[in-house]
Amino acid sequence: MKKFACVGSIADSLSLWERVRVRAEGSARNKKKNIFLSSRSFAPHPVPLPKGEGVRTLNLIIVVLLLTFSSTAVAQDTDRTDAQLANTPAPTYVIRNARIVTVSGAEIENGTLVISGGKITAVGANVSAPAGAQEIDARGLTIYPGMIDLATNMGLVEVPAGAPGTVDLQELGDMNPNISAVWALNAHSVHVAVTRVAGVTNVLSGPSGGIISGQAAFVNLFGSSPREMSLVPEAALIVQFPRIGGGGFGGPPTITQEALTQRDRRIEELRKIFRDAESYGRAQDAYRKDSKSVPRPDSDPKLAALVPYARGERPVIFRAERDREIRAAVRFAEELKLKPIILGGSEAWKVASFLKEKNVPVILDSVLNLPLRDDDAYDSMYENAGKLQAAGVRFCLSAGDSGAHVRDLPFQAGMAAAFGLPKAEALKSVTLYPAQILGVADRLGSIEVGKLANLVITDGDLLEARTNIRYLFIAGRQLPLVSRHTMLNDQFKDRK
Repeated sequence: MKKFACVGSIADSLSLWERVRVRAEGSARNKKKNIFLSSRSFAPHPVPLPKGEGVRTLNLIIVVLLLTFSSTAVAQDTDRTDAQLANTPAPTYVIRNARIVTVSGAEIENGTLVISGGKITAVGANVSAPAGAQEIDARGLTIYPGMIDLATNMGLVEVPAGAPGTVDLQELGDMNPNISAVWALNAHSVHVAVTRVAGVTNVLSGPSGGIISGQAAFVNLFGSSPREMSLVPEAALIVQFPRIGGGGFGGPPTITQEALTQRDRRIEELRKIFRDAESYGRAQDAYRKDSKSVPRPDSDPKLAALVPYARGERPVIFRAERDREIRAAVRFAEELKLKPIILGGSEAWKVASFLKEKNVPVILDSVLNLPLRDDDAYDSMYENAGKLQAAGVRFCLSAGDSGAHVRDLPFQAGMAAAFGLPKAEALKSVTLYPAQILGVADRLGSIEVGKLANLVITDGDLLEARTNIRYLFIAGRQLPLVSRHTMLNDQFKDRK
């Protein structure tokens, strides 16, 4: 958007350069001097002007350029949220006469919910309103907790093909644990508003590529900077677990000795860097305890970033699809005493008992995908979540998209509910369960006193495609239901 604004500003300022030329030439005629000035150059040649005239003309140029740039930038930026929403104290709201789906407890058919200081301060059938609160009559509407997607690249990619300047997904090299996505997030990405007006209020956004891709950030989909958006800046480590390619509809797997050797070599490299990180952490701890007698260890940013994950203090998300890959990733994590989460899990239903035994959660991001194998049933992906739930495996659902289609998250849950997943579990799979898996259930995922007021108020079932969002709250602030999609609709809906 800034690029377009700059281009527009320069184009609009061309007439200004022409005015300077005319004014300069008029002065030259009076003093019989030759002046040369290109009327269409972005960097015109110097123009000798009468004494004092050059200063006044330069000031005029600067003022007009600044006004033109600022007005164009504002015109191009109308889909961003008003900055005052983030820079003023969160107001107090009372939402009355609503059906409240708490997710973690019983539903309240005709309840009242109070929001103050960005959090839920009261919820129930008989709740008194604090003085000065803004009241919302939600008769006929339903309040849900905001949905959460734990497998996105939100804010890291805008146009994946054809605009490389908008893509910041990965760094060079295979091992990049020190790469933190939070510093690269574009808080003003068009995808942010498009996603939140669909009811998704939080995402985990992480890098991709290599073996250790980097650290993902857990964010609110509201804020003018990554710092404002971030709830957990370094929430999880993303690992593309080494595998053997091939198979599925792309053809039979090509399992050669060379492929096996390459996979094993990469797994060994991964094992080594985790063990090195553990040793690095012990050396740093020893130095901090006794800096006089223990020599200072050499600084290593990669190992330093990996220490909390190597110690099992933060989760490690392993991308694994096939049953053999899932087993290998879980055993690898068990060997190194990591805190694993499986991402993908297309064949997780085949190892459901194994995952239950090891108590390893799964982020399913392939509900609407085709099966991996030719002989799998057409609905094997649709039924995956239901089978995991029946086996007692902890899981949640993801849209499986970098950003543009994260808004389709409720449809993933709706499809899973149509193929065996109980409806209440489908709702939890996009609200409470992802919060529990990431360790933020004390702040998000359900409607309870003390939790962040990330709420969606609808005129129907949250997972139903025909349902409309009527009100949206993130961190206790009511946000306008405006996005690039709604703006384009308003702009062109009456076109003849």
